[in-house]
Amino acid sequence: MKVFVRSRPTATFAQELIEILPDGKTVQIHQSKGRRCGGYHAPSSWCFQLDGVLHLLSQEEVYARVGQEVVLGALDGYNGTVLCFGQTGAGKTYTMTGTTESYRQRGIIPRAVEQVFQEVAKRSGHIFSVQLSYLEVYNDTLTDLLSTLAGPQNLAPRGPVPPPGPAPRPGLALMEEPGGRVSIRGLSLHTVQSQEEALDLLFEGELNRIMGAHAMNNHSSRSHCIFTLHIQSRSRSLSGSTFLRSKLSLVDLAGSERLGRTGGAGQTLQEATHINKSLSFLEQTILALADPRRDHVPFRQSKLTHALKHSLGGNCNTVLVANIYGEETHMDETLSTLRFASRMKSVKSQPSINQHVDPALEVKRLQKEVETLRDELSIQNLLVNGGGARYQPLSEAQQAELQDQVQRYLEGSLEAISVVSVRQLQEVFSQFRLVVQEQEQRVKAKLSQTYTLVERGRADDSANPKVRNSKPGSGSVV
Repeated sequence: MKVFVRSRPTATFAQELIEILPDGKTVQIHQSKGRRCGGYHAPSSWCFQLDGVLHLLSQEEVYARVGQEVVLGALDGYNGTVLCFGQTGAGKTYTMTGTTESYRQRGIIPRAVEQVFQEVAKRSGHIFSVQLSYLEVYNDTLTDLLSTLAGPQNLAPRGPVPPPGPAPRPGLALMEEPGGRVSIRGLSLHTVQSQEEALDLLFEGELNRIMGAHAMNNHSSRSHCIFTLHIQSRSRSLSGSTFLRSKLSLVDLAGSERLGRTGGAGQTLQEATHINKSLSFLEQTILALADPRRDHVPFRQSKLTHALKHSLGGNCNTVLVANIYGEETHMDETLSTLRFASRMKSVKSQPSINQHVDPALEVKRLQKEVETLRDELSIQNLLVNGGGARYQPLSEAQQAELQDQVQRYLEGSLEAISVVSVRQLQEVFSQFRLVVQEQEQRVKAKLSQTYTLVERGRADDSANPKVRNSKPGSGSVV
């Protein structure tokens, strides 16, 4: 899996402790004087080799390196996932969704939506269908952010007495399907025809997210959110029953928190406990995936890891953006995030094209093929076995039936002419010859109304012109 690290730019960025090497892929963490990160016997420096370091890059540059390739793969039939991971306040939500203050500050999700519909418009040789869903995992409970039952939950800072929590959507549950694929029963899918429709649903879901404030972040995500585009494509030129179906999941994980620093209490404390627990289970799942000796991967330990099984378990192009808060006071959390990123990079995946067969179209295709083979077999039996049908002249009713079929075939209302004998085949060709002759006569009669037709052999090359006027405004045709 590909792993990138993005640092939050701050005025007090610890440049002497966080060193980004010139290759743009390596981060070195140095221990500050009088401070031991990770314990008394911890090393004095750490080195992390990644796929890229996104330091002081714009939103557009981040998307070009992180999201473009994943989106193109999804349009070609490969599953794709982009995850943002890190401590609270490190810029995960900004990376994933951006801000509404400036169009240039939009994040990975709106840019991915834009790219999907731009590519759909370019690929005129395919028929695309795009649906989206928006899932929230709050306190290990699944909630549909696009359900009419989900109301806004922008929570203000709280005291020790917890206010009532949000009402989860009933009936939302994770289901294991044949083949190991995970689906969410009750999660609504919304068909979108344009970028504008998709962004409207994104903004609606954003309003329904669980947000709160504490000492480290005034606008903190209190839940994990998974925005998914379900893409289906079918070739216009190939009339087969096969089609491609892929999922593009864009995941904004809630930030890991040290309870002593956030100052949380009451419901905020409960939310932080669930967040840290689910992220701990996520790390255990990553460790199991990275260990080739492990036969069992604990996806079902939490709703988050179970919902992300298709993103972590193999058949998916997965990219992780590890967000770090590059200040000295957050060095412990930075090291924890980089360790997680390093483990994630050890996970191997084998993406493959998700090609499916439409059962209804496949049945129709096979039925038509059976009918064609039966007709060919009937003709073959007549030719080989000497059936008497080919020697008998056609009756007037049979001739009229073939003439009607030829007319309907030429008009386009009949796809194929039914022929079961050589006599019928000869009659069909005769009917085509008659149609051509009748067409020639109609064309000749139409020309005779305007022109005088002169036979080429009777024209005198030396004395008579080949084309002469018979009356004003008319002409002669040789």
